Amino acid sequence: MLRVAVPNKGSLSEPAVEMLREAGYKQRRDTRELVLADPANDVEFFFLRPRDVAVYVGAGTVDAGITGRDLLLDSGADAEEYLPLEFARSTFRFAAPEGTISTIKQIEGLRVATSYNVLVAQHLADQGITPKSVVHLDGAVESSVKLGVADVIADVVETGTTLKAAGLAVFGDPILVSEAVLIRRRDAHIPVGLETLARRLQGVLTAHKYVLMDYDVPASLVSQAVAVTPGLESPTVSPLHDTEWVAVRAMVPKDQTNKVMDELYEAGARAILVTGIMACRL
Repeated sequence: MLRVAVPNKGSLSEPAVEMLREAGYKQRRDTRELVLADPANDVEFFFLRPRDVAVYVGAGTVDAGITGRDLLLDSGADAEEYLPLEFARSTFRFAAPEGTISTIKQIEGLRVATSYNVLVAQHLADQGITPKSVVHLDGAVESSVKLGVADVIADVVETGTTLKAAGLAVFGDPILVSEAVLIRRRDAHIPVGLETLARRLQGVLTAHKYVLMDYDVPASLVSQAVAVTPGLESPTVSPLHDTEWVAVRAMVPKDQTNKVMDELYEAGARAILVTGIMACRL
């Protein structure tokens, strides 16, 4: 039975659970439930603190897990990214009092506060920079400069509103662009069921990005229409009772749906229908 760790709380938890549910796996209904068996899919889920997921995967206690790329790298665990999951995206950056620091090189000899001290220390070492110290804080990192604990912070930046309120401004390139990822133990054999899990999750990701588009078009105009909807490999073209027309079906990017419909209509297509995709395998 494949053992999979899932975040039990925080911004990663609900999207991870929903994605697994869409992939056809049984999921808990009570947040107090810490272990959930899904015998139909030969999987057992363990609901753990997001920061602990990579540690358990690296130790081999569980076979795979869902966590953030930032948490994986900061854990130092013997685990690696297996599949990016494209949710809970965030940018990790340095910030300092506005107008005081403009380049990462200026961090040399300064105190850096962060909740991700392993990740930050490694990043600075890779850049050849030696700070005076890297101070670990569990939260409210943006207050550390004002309170005299640090000179610079490294933290997740979304809108920047919190930093601005604290009188801070970002500088330098992003340390990391993070997102939720499916992870496995590094250099271990791929456990039975993991590839199936990854394919199912990839199918959910694809289903979120595409829709099925069906339309009728005169046979004489099919080349122009198919150029608008090339599909993933090639669209399906089927004859109709009226031999002067054909029916076409293709997957198209969801965010381009209306633009594609407009172009098809201009190309002579009619009866253009769009259908959502629940899941797929490519």
